[in-house]
Amino acid sequence: MENFVVSARKYRPVTFDSVVGQEHITTTLKNALRTKQLAQAFLFCGPRGVGKTTCARILAKTINCLSPTAQYEACGTCDSCQAFQKNGSLNVYELDAASNNSVEDIRNLVEQVRFPPQIGSRKVYIIDEVHMLSNSAFNAFLKTLEEPPSYVIFILATTEKHKIIPTILSRCQIFDFKRIEVSDITPHLKRIAAQEHIEAEEDALELIAQKADGGLRDALSLFDMISTFSADKKIDYATTIANLHILDYDYYFRMTDAFLKEDLAEALLVYDEILRQGFDGHDFVVGLAKHFRDLLVCQNENTITLLEVPAKAKKKYAEQARNIEVSFLLSALNMMNHCDLAYKSSKNPRLQVELSLMKITHLKAVFELSELPTAPSNGEKKKPTELERASPQLNEQKINYQNTQNTTNGMGKASTPIPSIQVPLDVKDLEKELAKNSTPQKEAAAAQPFTLEDLQAFVDFYRKRENKNLELQRILNRGLKIGENAQVIIALEPAQVSTFSAHEAKFLELLQKRLKNQQITLKIEEVKPSTERKLYSNYQKFEYLLEKNLLLEKLKDKLGLEVDN
Repeated sequence: MENFVVSARKYRPVTFDSVVGQEHITTTLKNALRTKQLAQAFLFCGPRGVGKTTCARILAKTINCLSPTAQYEACGTCDSCQAFQKNGSLNVYELDAASNNSVEDIRNLVEQVRFPPQIGSRKVYIIDEVHMLSNSAFNAFLKTLEEPPSYVIFILATTEKHKIIPTILSRCQIFDFKRIEVSDITPHLKRIAAQEHIEAEEDALELIAQKADGGLRDALSLFDMISTFSADKKIDYATTIANLHILDYDYYFRMTDAFLKEDLAEALLVYDEILRQGFDGHDFVVGLAKHFRDLLVCQNENTITLLEVPAKAKKKYAEQARNIEVSFLLSALNMMNHCDLAYKSSKNPRLQVELSLMKITHLKAVFELSELPTAPSNGEKKKPTELERASPQLNEQKINYQNTQNTTNGMGKASTPIPSIQVPLDVKDLEKELAKNSTPQKEAAAAQPFTLEDLQAFVDFYRKRENKNLELQRILNRGLKIGENAQVIIALEPAQVSTFSAHEAKFLELLQKRLKNQQITLKIEEVKPSTERKLYSNYQKFEYLLEKNLLLEKLKDKLGLEVDN
């Protein structure tokens, strides 16, 4: 029985041109080889499975190739290339830093660097998962990395660049690998399927590429798993959905159709079917929100390209988007977003989801009711409410309609009144939006009179509040006085004005609030600095006190005290 080799190894790229989705990296490396401007150290960083180690090996092989092609690719036939492909090259060394991360391992590496290559021109050291090295190992490696021998090149690879110390980063030429696009992975899978004589549907391959989340190695692993499941060497969409345990787009289309038909029973039954098949309710909430987002994107032809779905699904999205209003999608998307946030904290997650489905099901009826004319009872034109004046767009987020007037049917009898429909969206969000978009007129607070005693009481309160600010304490010690028209005057020296200006707004706000008078204004009067004598030394202080009381001299002599200068 022949040993099976996984596709990730069997179809690993061997030239720069065969690397998938990293043209910005491969082009730069080929130009460096062409101009012979290779750095002494490279750092390849990016997500897993995007080609970091592969590019490092291709670069190492190409550097030592004895007869490179005109496009500066390795020939693959010379002795150096053949030795590399058989893992027998004496010029290329690979080190796994995850298991060789000590200072001793780096010292052994530094010792090997001292010896020039016996065959070829360069020795290349590939250190994978370099972020696993300890700080001591990094420091031991620092000098060699900065000034290696002319025949040595280091290629470092990592998935976590932020864990590498800055001194190492500054000595490397850094290449950032990107996640591989679905449009790049799908054709690559198609080529491999053709080489393996596997019949594969394009929709299934696109689904595998999406599930891989930008990693080609993950995509190839999923490809091997699904191809192994099918005994007749066939990969179809249904098999891929079942193996990857992915919710099919069809469920979301059926759910949206139920919303548009206002069929609550159908919506709840579809959700129950999803749960019975073993899917997580939270995954359904996230998927339905993404479905609404995709429908919103399809409202404009220019943004349809943002959809990462198979071509057949794009047609379905475009067709369903034509039958849905933007206001419906925005409200539904908002509801599912709140359901997503509240799902994990809810003690009954299923009820949380079903409640959101009920709200969305009634959205269409609510929008229709909002368009019905409501005549005022006195015949006058109805004035817009404060909510409508403040933010008309809130009608898409909060819908609360009153009973319509009784209407008569064809028999002349009064029909039953239509009950009010309330869609209880997030009221807190509505209040925040109203406060942000509206400009309500606040009633002016009553202008209560105040006295100097009230003013002094506020000063004492503010001094306790700002007890750590000594300069502000000194300013407040000067006291305040009352001017005309509820004006509070504070006298400050020029040097104190800038200090107080930083607290002026807060001071005035608290003053108006404490004295219950919104008409209070604050005025700063500049005064000249005090020219009174400053007492610096102990002797000057004693002379000053002696002027106040001559008995201090007798007390000093009686106690035998001396005054320090």
